[in-house]
Amino acid sequence: MPELPEVETVRRGLEPVLVGKVFARVEQRRPDLRFPLPKRFGERLSGRTVEALDRRAKYLLARLDDGEVLVMHLGMTGRFRIDRANGVVQPGQIASARKKAPKHEHIVFHLGDGIAIRYSDVRRFGLMDLVRAESLDEHALFKGLGVEPLSEALTPEWLAGRLKGKATSIKAALIDQKLIAGLGNIYVSEALYRAGISPTRLAGALATKGGKPTKKTEALVAAVKAVLEDAIKAGGSSLRDYARADGKLGRFQHRFKTYGREGKPGPRRDCGGTVRRIVQGGRSTFYCPTCQR
Repeated sequence: MPELPEVETVRRGLEPVLVGKVFARVEQRRPDLRFPLPKRFGERLSGRTVEALDRRAKYLLARLDDGEVLVMHLGMTGRFRIDRANGVVQPGQIASARKKAPKHEHIVFHLGDGIAIRYSDVRRFGLMDLVRAESLDEHALFKGLGVEPLSEALTPEWLAGRLKGKATSIKAALIDQKLIAGLGNIYVSEALYRAGISPTRLAGALATKGGKPTKKTEALVAAVKAVLEDAIKAGGSSLRDYARADGKLGRFQHRFKTYGREGKPGPRRDCGGTVRRIVQGGRSTFYCPTCQR
C-alpha cells in the first residue's frame, strides 16, 4: 500500500493541475470502490472549484469552494493519471475510433480547462468520500489519527512521552496510525536502520523513566524525517502498482538499505552482517542485526 511519500508525491503532481480549477463534469463508471461512493457524487462535484489540495496521513484532501472536502485514498492499486489531451486529436496525430474505456478506470474528473484526471484501481481498495470541512477531524477516517511525521509536532520529547512504559516493539509502535500517521512497513524499516535501532527493541526503552528522550530517540526522529524527505524527493517507491500522477515510477526503491533485502549483505561494507526478515504483527520487517541493536 502506498505510504506517506507516495501519497505526497501524487499530491504534488496533482496540485498544479487541480487547484483553482473547476470540475466541469465527473464520470462515475461504477457505484463503489472499497465502499459505496457518496450519493449524487458526480452531481455534487460538478461546478465546484478546488481551492486547495492537502494530505492527511495517507489521504488526499481536495478542499472545495462549497465547504466540502473530497477525500481520496489510493488503497493498494489506485492511480491518478493526468490526461492533458483528454481525447482531443493533437496536430500531427491521426484521428481514430473512440476507444472503449479501460476496464479498471472507474472515475474521470473533467476540468474546465479541458484536462482530465483519470482514476483507475484494479483491486478497488481505494475510496472517495465527500465530507464537510468542519466535520473532517471527527470523521471516522480521521478521528484519532496521530501526529504528522514531517510536522514540527514530532519531536524527540513528544515521542519519548508517548513511548514511556510501552511494552510493544518499537516497530509496532511506529506503524500505529494513532501515534504517527502515514508511516508503514517500508519507511519504518528504513528509518530504524538509519537510527541503528532493532525493530524488536521495546518501545519503552526509547524513553527514560521520567519520559525524557534518549540519544536513540533523537536519532530515530531525525531518521524518520530524513527518510521520508529523501523518498519524496525520489518520487516515492514503486514496487508493484504505484506510479506518480505523470505516469513515471518512483525511484526510492533503488536506495533501500534493508527493506526487501533479506539474505543480502548488510548495507555497510564493514558490518559483516546479513539482512534478516522477521514477521511482526503479520507484516514483514527487514533489518541488519549487526548494525541495529
